[in-house]
Amino acid sequence: MSGYHDNIFTKIIDGEIPCHKIYEDEHVLAFLDIGPLSEGHTLVIPKERKATLDELSDESAAAIGRVLPRLCRAVMQATGAEAYNVLQNNGSAAHQAVPHVHFHIIPKFTDTGLGMTWHGRSLDDADADRLVKQMRTSLDAD
Repeated sequence: MSGYHDNIFTKIIDGEIPCHKIYEDEHVLAFLDIGPLSEGHTLVIPKERKATLDELSDESAAAIGRVLPRLCRAVMQATGAEAYNVLQNNGSAAHQAVPHVHFHIIPKFTDTGLGMTWHGRSLDDADADRLVKQMRTSLDAD
């Protein structure tokens, strides 16, 4: 666990701090956010202690991937929301407040939920080719 430090999520995993638990299995814990952006705002965390998604094991990532759609359906059904965001930030510069991998399921209603501004740029073909080559090389090295 290079650079990882215990935080509020490890205390929840260890049962030192209570939570409003929605789901738990060997690898994943889901609970209500105590500072919700909207009703039903849910956090989904791996029990593996890693700060960012790129550090997470394939096993923990797969476990989250298996349960995340089910949790989204449960949040939608419980809240009656017709839309939602799944948010996952990595690193403080990307607005990650707790240095433990976590996904937010945030129901979107007319006046509550996640607000966003998207500042898209254009993608140059030469830049795209260079990035694709670098990413494929990285994937081949894994």
